[in-house]
Amino acid sequence: MSRPGTLTAAVATLLGATLGGLFLWRTIYTQKKKPLKSTRGAEHLTVEQLGPLELGAATPPHPLQEPQPAPPSPKPNFLVPVEKLLEVPAVVVSSSEEWEEHWPLIQQDLSVIPALGLDCEWVSVRGKASVVSLLQLATFSGRCLLLRLLAFRQAQRPLPAVLLQVLRDPRVLKVGVGCVEDSKRLAHDHGLALVSTVDLRSLALRQRCAVLSNGLSLKSLAGDVLGVSLDKTPALRCSDWEAESLSQQQMTYAARDAQVSVALFLHLLGLYSEPWLPDETRSAYSTLAARCQGLVDVAFRGRCETEEGEHRHRSRRPTPESPEAGDQQVPDPRRNKRKPLGVGYSARKSPLYDNCFLHAPDGQPLCTCDKKKAKWYLDKGIGELVSEEPFIVRLLFEPSGRPDSQKDYYLTAKENLCVVCGKADSYIRKNIVPHEYRRHFPTEMKDHNSHDILLLCTGCHAASNVYDGFLKQQLAEEHGAPQGCEEAARTLEDQERRRVRSAARALLSAGDAVPAARRCELLATVAAFFDPGGQEGEAANLETRICNENYVPHGLKVVRAFAERGLQGLIELERRWRQHFLSSMQPGFLPPLWSVSHNHEKYLRKYGEDLVVSLS
Repeated sequence: MSRPGTLTAAVATLLGATLGGLFLWRTIYTQKKKPLKSTRGAEHLTVEQLGPLELGAATPPHPLQEPQPAPPSPKPNFLVPVEKLLEVPAVVVSSSEEWEEHWPLIQQDLSVIPALGLDCEWVSVRGKASVVSLLQLATFSGRCLLLRLLAFRQAQRPLPAVLLQVLRDPRVLKVGVGCVEDSKRLAHDHGLALVSTVDLRSLALRQRCAVLSNGLSLKSLAGDVLGVSLDKTPALRCSDWEAESLSQQQMTYAARDAQVSVALFLHLLGLYSEPWLPDETRSAYSTLAARCQGLVDVAFRGRCETEEGEHRHRSRRPTPESPEAGDQQVPDPRRNKRKPLGVGYSARKSPLYDNCFLHAPDGQPLCTCDKKKAKWYLDKGIGELVSEEPFIVRLLFEPSGRPDSQKDYYLTAKENLCVVCGKADSYIRKNIVPHEYRRHFPTEMKDHNSHDILLLCTGCHAASNVYDGFLKQQLAEEHGAPQGCEEAARTLEDQERRRVRSAARALLSAGDAVPAARRCELLATVAAFFDPGGQEGEAANLETRICNENYVPHGLKVVRAFAERGLQGLIELERRWRQHFLSSMQPGFLPPLWSVSHNHEKYLRKYGEDLVVSLS
């Protein structure tokens, strides 16, 4: 090759290498700048597009480096040890002022862990329980309030509104042994609605944390799970809880039941062994409720297969001192099998709706009815059969009234199924406006009210009754119409007559075995009540129940309050119950044309707002 050709080839090679190097450098530089551009572009993204900000990442890792796992952040565990929790002194609350003084600290604890240890105390006379006299509430820190319910009643003062709210707050768990049964007693005795209860016995069986060698009473669980000994001697457990002032022993006993209950709850959920911190995506309540899912507001039903220790105790009869007897003589769950919600209800044996039709003489549909009623017209010769399927009877006389429109609730065929869940194999009638109110309505509003009788399955019926209890309690508070207390009792127990009868029976049964001094006291008690001619035999059969002259049924008192505004007031009460059913049960299978305002315009048009309401 000539020299010029060699020089040309060298220059071309050098130029090609230079251009190739430049191209390779630009490619690498472009690839390195792409992550930076991407990061800058994120400034224009929305918060939703960016996603959640990860705390603790002060500087982003280099794109080419492997991301290093962040060290786990320490989680605080501020749960009070059980020993310290039981040392917190309880506070007795007998008035609204005392409640308001101590409630803020309880509220502060509930904002952290929304759970209350709950227990009740009452006095039993000859095996018959009196009304609940003491309600114990304790938080995770050990703070405990002992509410003397009878003190509020005797002073004729309402219970604090905040107390009523927290008891029926579904986002505050109430935990204890037999708390579902306690809720029924509180509702019956004081009209208190209690929701979101968790029975510790069910939780212990599920978590398999307890040894269960001594049964499932609170004392047994406290010993097996927490290693805490509870004093359950009969003298203390059956002491006078209605006394004007509680002794220090009574206060300690009552407080420990509630404090141990909340400590057991947290221990069974494993919160003492691991730090307590709610999930970032959940509230504190949701975190707790998720760990005891399926046990909220479910009565303890026991189980057939139990540990060897429980088999050993099953064969002997429980005594008042034995753990199986429970803390308030609650029946042993292993001997008293609990039924699921609604099982105790008696379902209908036959369909409610036969969907037979009655027609006027000119063929206009009048209403639907059952087949028995339709055949009655045929048997009496005042109707004729038009069709077998559907079953239609045409009347041979002019009816007293005709529907205002052919779009009428009573003209629609209705299905025999639960209007809430659609279950069709068992159902029971539900009075949307409870009978204790409807029975006092004027006749104009009691006729043709089948609109407010719907079908519910036994489970939905039982649940609906629970929700009804909440509205009844609201009505009781709004209109001063208490339920389940002396003011709402048809008869009252006369304590003086009862004392005289007890004295006479003691004299007759014990006879000469009664010490002389005691015998003189008993004779004086009987003599002070009777005339000189009175005898012990007459006193022994003395009637102790007296008529309560101030008795007004809860339902009548509420209806009277609404009736003060005439027909419009009663319409409001009826609408309130119907709307309550829709809101609480959210039925998905209501009959067509069912309405909260059913017949209301008709009442006002027919009777006028100035109708003089006559209550029955």
